[in-house]
Amino acid sequence: MSVQSPISSVNDFVVRFANVNGSGSASANELFARSILRHGVPVSPRNVFPSNIQGLPTWYEVRVTEDSHLGARGGVDMMVAMNPQTWDKDIASIEPGGYLFYDSTKPMPSSKFRADITVIGVPLTAITNSTYTDPRQRQLFKNIIYLGALCALLDMDPKLVEQLIGEQYKGKEKLLSSNVHALHLGRDWALQNLKCPIGLRVKKADKVGDRIFIEGNSAAALGAVYGGATVCAWYPITPSSSLADAFTSHCKKLRHDPETGKAQYAIVQGEDELASIGIVIGASWNGARAFTATSGPGISLMTEFIGLSYFAEIPAVIMNVQRAGPSTGMPTRTQQCDIIACAYASHGDTKHVLLFPEDPAEAFEFAAQSFDLAERLQTMIFLMLDLDIGMNHRLCRPLKWDDARQYDRGKVMTAEMLDEGRDFGRYLDVDGDGIPYRTYPGTHPTKGSFFTRGTSRDRYARYSEEGSVYADNMQRLVRKFETAQDMVPRPLQANAAKPTKYGVIYFGSTSPAMDEAIGLLEARGHQLDRLRIRAFPFHSSVASFIADHDFVYVVEQNRDAQLRSLIVNENGIDPVRLIPILHYDGTPITARFIAGAIGAHQDQLKLTPLRKVKS
Repeated sequence: MSVQSPISSVNDFVVRFANVNGSGSASANELFARSILRHGVPVSPRNVFPSNIQGLPTWYEVRVTEDSHLGARGGVDMMVAMNPQTWDKDIASIEPGGYLFYDSTKPMPSSKFRADITVIGVPLTAITNSTYTDPRQRQLFKNIIYLGALCALLDMDPKLVEQLIGEQYKGKEKLLSSNVHALHLGRDWALQNLKCPIGLRVKKADKVGDRIFIEGNSAAALGAVYGGATVCAWYPITPSSSLADAFTSHCKKLRHDPETGKAQYAIVQGEDELASIGIVIGASWNGARAFTATSGPGISLMTEFIGLSYFAEIPAVIMNVQRAGPSTGMPTRTQQCDIIACAYASHGDTKHVLLFPEDPAEAFEFAAQSFDLAERLQTMIFLMLDLDIGMNHRLCRPLKWDDARQYDRGKVMTAEMLDEGRDFGRYLDVDGDGIPYRTYPGTHPTKGSFFTRGTSRDRYARYSEEGSVYADNMQRLVRKFETAQDMVPRPLQANAAKPTKYGVIYFGSTSPAMDEAIGLLEARGHQLDRLRIRAFPFHSSVASFIADHDFVYVVEQNRDAQLRSLIVNENGIDPVRLIPILHYDGTPITARFIAGAIGAHQDQLKLTPLRKVKS
């Protein structure tokens, strides 16, 4: 049997940490990722954690990528195996020629290793036990010690790590010095006892540029602040809770009157999701910009009020950080599985606007835009995040805001307009776009009032059960939804270098893996045009893109091809045209998965062409 050569790579590899949840490893692992950023090398970290507080396995993966491939790659080049519970699984995930880093204090039988990887043992427990007496210190500093050892093995500059520790513990000199000491314990041991560096190395570069490192939930919360939101009502649910927490933090910095110090916002934790969306709709009806943050189970509970918002035409925003369902599902795993549930939320005939950001920068922009859209369209807007975007740090372009930008409050009838004798019908379509005028409560002492009804009514908000009146109103809502097509973010198209009969449609957090997969596919001789959908209702360019290709792959992270179903339903597309590429195990989709699935289908087409589909 031939011996596998160790992987040799500079600024292009994957390190995965396997830990026990609650062991204090999270901060050390994030420190590792940020340290590589300080070397000027882009990273893409992902945290895979259990839904309990302590004891179950957790993984933290850091993709080191000078070429800025920010999607998950698949495979592990170095495994830092700190959890005996997952040892066999962790060892199996290492690429041939990869590296295993483990605590060698307790001897392990040779059967627990692989012949085709390099094994690096560091007696972490022995080092901590000989240095510290407090059990908690032993656990916490063990994490920093292995960070120090990695610093030597990967040829990282320790001064940059020390700099980050100094920033983290600024003003806490005792903690600062003790962490720096633990860092050098590990680094010194590795330099004295191991061959350093190994084949994987971090070399200083200048590839980060002006990009920022931020979680999608924090960026979306900041977008809500800049978008004018003054009310947030929510109920805790993973993975959206940190969005509400971030909004609270941003408001404390940005939403207090500079003279009086008075808070200019209201944040309410409802008794449940139904109460939360009720508060949001009530605040929005009164003229505030309001939103809630939730996930799939919360959407299920909110559907009755979502229907009220749609039918009574009350603007509001829901930020849905999707997770694996149904029911409780996997609360700490990512999916794009609420597309249908949100697009048609509530009983009866409804259609809702969905926005699909690809990263924190778009999460910020779309969050701010969602409040303008909600008021222009007088309806519920869904910002469709997911756990991968929401709870992981991502490199993205700087967040930008035009201070001259004015909020678009939509069609609002003022007291002056009412006094001029303008005809006010709360559900009267005066412009042909399906959007009526509304008034704020208290606009005029005698004019402009109306009943906000969840029941059928006529154009002047008068109760009616006449079938023709109901149909007239429902058809106007369709016109309004059609108007939204040209208001929401349009799809972005990128064509292949050579003319091709094949295309691919994707959206949201799939984007970075898709971008990298295109390069892998091109290396195999496959050319694809691609279209990233950014909103529903779909712009006319979506149907045109499909019509221009014999077959189009639709890549999404759910079992039932929900985006594909939505495209077929809304555009009358022959389903045979759309080939589903589905990933739904709860982990982020990888470039390797996409390229493998599409490549296999393309290879099959060369052998057995599918039937020609008529346009």
